[in-house]
Amino acid sequence: MSPTDADLKQHIHAERTRLADLLAGLRDEDWGRPSLCEGWRVREVVAHITMPFRINPLRFLPGLIGAGFSFNRYADRTARKDTARLSDAELLASLRANITHDWRPPGGGYAGALSHDTIHGLDITEPLGLPSPPVERLALVLAATNARSLSHFGIDLTGVQLRATDADVRLGDGEPIDLPAKDILLAISGRRPFPQAA
Repeated sequence: MSPTDADLKQHIHAERTRLADLLAGLRDEDWGRPSLCEGWRVREVVAHITMPFRINPLRFLPGLIGAGFSFNRYADRTARKDTARLSDAELLASLRANITHDWRPPGGGYAGALSHDTIHGLDITEPLGLPSPPVERLALVLAATNARSLSHFGIDLTGVQLRATDADVRLGDGEPIDLPAKDILLAISGRRPFPQAA
């Protein structure tokens, strides 16, 4: 059975709360450590997670135009500008204040919002050795994976099937590759090398 919007919203709120609690325990130097997002420290990732809460459409559109309609370029510029003007404490406060914010990425719905928060949360927690989201949440993100999201990260599942060893999740058809759900998500989001079939 597919999750309802209410289910997804509950997980979005729980993931933001979980991440905010973990960030609250970081040392100052941890905020400056590299994340899994190439070129971004932990603080840039937090700035990016909270960007939708702080930027309204009237500010977003001119920024996107100025970035040549490249969302990645716009997101990078915005994260760097925001970390230059906002303290780590202010970034954390922005996350805390928006636990129940109803933002959804265009065309992505609540599943897209959960994917956004969960994947970027892993960008922070993995290099810092912090706890991962619960497997149930990772499985929801994986279940929402589609051809569009895979192509966004340059992933081609032709000839392989990724099977979670800790959740009822299967992606693709072909030679099976068995991995924990977290490792599958890290691979299909381009955070780790794509595994090869045995």
